[in-house]
Amino acid sequence: MFENLSDKLTNTLKKVRGQAKISEANIEEALKEIRLSLLEADVNFRVVKSFLDQVKKKALGAEVLQSLSAGQQFVKIVHDELVQTLGITAEEINVRGEPAVLMLVGLQGVGKTTTAAKLALFVRQKLKKKPGLVPADIYRPAAIEQLTVLAKQNEIPVFASQPGQTVSQIVEQAKAWAKQEMVEVVIVDTAGRLQIDEPLMAELRNLKESWPPNEILLVADAMLGQQSVQVAEGFHQQLGLSGLILTKVDGDARGGAALSIRTATGVPIKFLGVGEKVANLEVFHPDRLAGRILGMGDVMSLVEKAHEVIDEKTARESARKIGKGAFTLDDFLAQMQMMKKMGGIESIMKMIPGMGNLTKQLKDMKPPEEEMKKIEAIIRSMTSKERHNPKILNGSRRLRIANGSGTEVQDVNKLVNQFAQAQKMMSQMMKMGMGRMK
Repeated sequence: MFENLSDKLTNTLKKVRGQAKISEANIEEALKEIRLSLLEADVNFRVVKSFLDQVKKKALGAEVLQSLSAGQQFVKIVHDELVQTLGITAEEINVRGEPAVLMLVGLQGVGKTTTAAKLALFVRQKLKKKPGLVPADIYRPAAIEQLTVLAKQNEIPVFASQPGQTVSQIVEQAKAWAKQEMVEVVIVDTAGRLQIDEPLMAELRNLKESWPPNEILLVADAMLGQQSVQVAEGFHQQLGLSGLILTKVDGDARGGAALSIRTATGVPIKFLGVGEKVANLEVFHPDRLAGRILGMGDVMSLVEKAHEVIDEKTARESARKIGKGAFTLDDFLAQMQMMKKMGGIESIMKMIPGMGNLTKQLKDMKPPEEEMKKIEAIIRSMTSKERHNPKILNGSRRLRIANGSGTEVQDVNKLVNQFAQAQKMMSQMMKMGMGRMK
């Protein structure tokens, strides 16, 4: 989402990073470029003005740290102020009490129903509590069915709402259901409209009164930019929001909503929807996002993703095989699958400091994800014996594998040669590491 903004801010800050002295003259041009970049990203003009005023004030009044150049100090000031604008720290959701009630609100078409399922999965996996879903959108065709299907696919308890019921009837019956099912966190998916209107707000206010929620979370479409800010302000005035969830963050949004919405409403962003799958929900960390925007990477998120995906026992086994020179194409395929679960090569590289620009260069070449699909197809077209010992691959075997994977013989040759080189290099690295330990 922040790719264009990140490019422009990174290029601007490069110009001042090496400056030996900060003065009003040598940062004025940088501030102008930052202002233009933020406005082009659809950041609210009041937020832009406040942000730049604070940066300028701190930059001109700051003492340069001994360990940093003046230019690096300016970059730090921009980073810190960006964190301040986004919300300083990650905000936890309130799931105290049994059951805790999380009420999702928002306009129609923002991904509210899918977000309800994502939040339920997060509650179960990260908070270790039993979630339950309550479909309370009685107006949108198939809304109840959609949430029910998502719930069953992910083995999440769901209340059996009926299309003919009123919202009041659903809520009253769901209370008894939640108690009977011993649900610890109830997530209510409410109805939306194409725009805010009084009947919708009246219904939501009644729901809030009949089953007081721990949290009222607005699901907002990041693609809408400034409109998302206006929507958030409207819901907040009527209901008193406790948090925001931005969806479609992985799309082509310019990023202005995330930078504007916190300042404009005073309501914290708690989650980001980063994909269509139910597992694609991230806790919003202002400092990490600021780092990504300024091209500093996001090592903490990368480490957390790795811990979620990589099994320690499997990692140790892979290291043992590498040390013995017994790392096979089956092991290589398993490593690729893990990388895919972490979001793919491009996603990983964006989180590594200084590697963000390399992803742009890769786009000019063959997309890495496409190359990985080809490699996977080739390996899966091999027999088990061939995967464990590629040396047996003669001409006829390679032709068969190429035909089976929809590739060319030279693609098979390329993979086999690269794997042999990788095996040799990994073995040498392991030996060097073991030598240093002795």
